[in-house]
Amino acid sequence: MFRHTTVSLLLSTMLVGTITMSSAFIAYPNQFGTIHYSRRFSTEEKQGVTTTAEDIPTSDLLPEFQAALDKTSAAVSAVIADSRPQMLGPLLHFCKEYLTASQASYLKTKNENSSAQASMKRIMEGVQFGFKYGMGPDKYTFGVTHDALRGNPETEDGNQHDFYTWGCDFFRPFMDIEESQVLGLDNLQKAMDQANAGDNVVFFANHQSEADPQVMSIMLEKAGFGKEAERVVYVAGHKVTTDPLAIPFSMGRNLICIHSKKHIDADPDTKPIKSRQNLAAMSGMLDKLKAGGTILWVAPSGGRDRRDVASGKTPIAPFDHKTMDMFRLMGTKSKKPTHYYPLAMVSYELCPPPDFVEAGVGELRNFRFVPVGIKCGEELQNEGGLESRTAFNDAGMQRCLTDYYELREMLFPGTAPPLE
Repeated sequence: MFRHTTVSLLLSTMLVGTITMSSAFIAYPNQFGTIHYSRRFSTEEKQGVTTTAEDIPTSDLLPEFQAALDKTSAAVSAVIADSRPQMLGPLLHFCKEYLTASQASYLKTKNENSSAQASMKRIMEGVQFGFKYGMGPDKYTFGVTHDALRGNPETEDGNQHDFYTWGCDFFRPFMDIEESQVLGLDNLQKAMDQANAGDNVVFFANHQSEADPQVMSIMLEKAGFGKEAERVVYVAGHKVTTDPLAIPFSMGRNLICIHSKKHIDADPDTKPIKSRQNLAAMSGMLDKLKAGGTILWVAPSGGRDRRDVASGKTPIAPFDHKTMDMFRLMGTKSKKPTHYYPLAMVSYELCPPPDFVEAGVGELRNFRFVPVGIKCGEELQNEGGLESRTAFNDAGMQRCLTDYYELREMLFPGTAPPLE
């Protein structure tokens, strides 16, 4: 039987270990070379993921980052090679990607938070939390609504860890903050003023990576809305509350936990249970809206944007009109003024998802050091009730498309898909 206590002890021991660092940066070739933003993994590559620490390729890692990778991989392999061999390949891939992206960050910023030692500490914490809260007897169970765990033991059943801050810090080194962009500041200021006055605000966003909540938080911090960022409630699908590596990050977020339309039919036997859970989640969300001052982030597409394998570009997945209708209805039922804004996000390159939708959990995680960005569009006019839904929904999707094109071209010139 797998014992997560063994994992905690071993990984904790590794956290306090030391690495002999080298300062021979001059030996590193092309340290600011081209970033291959569209790098994806083929079926053959996925099947060939390494399953031992020794088999991990050593592609252009500096000695200190290679030492961190070796140490991290050895610890992970020693713990799970026999007990959970099916997880070893994805975890070693996770370690390699994380430290490679950390090195790219460190070479540009020279920030100690991106150093090999600091990066190794974070990744070991991530794996440790994944084992502790993502599986075994202490696996964390989410309700249909979830309040972020911020380290208040009196209200959080003894928890003393701020999972929100930890999650932001985990991804922050991969965001080239200096080159990142926050556009639509006037609209964003208006939205936050409305929320702070007790109105509700709903952001209809495209969704590009697992790190989108952290991207949202850090971009809001960049714009001066750090306190508001902590209040945002995310409408989350089942993967972020069931995937072992995702669970610790989700624990630090305010969530409405639903089963998306794309996956609810995957298992007909569980569909009635999932449908009841969705109804309960909607009830919980309505309670938040009735209280007022709620900031909601929802992806009406129901999932992440996927790369077009033919063109290599990443279009926005179409918004589901019924989802948008539902949120307008919930806003009306709350009896509180509710405002709706399109929100374009460019974060695909940070943690590129698989090219195709995968119903299960345990996908390969890829990391890159890149700029990210958001743009808040003009508030959508909500007069006329639901009978005006076609114009409302079309405007929300079109504005997000236009803003996404502008934002992507600013961050990565020549990569925006054509506007339809």
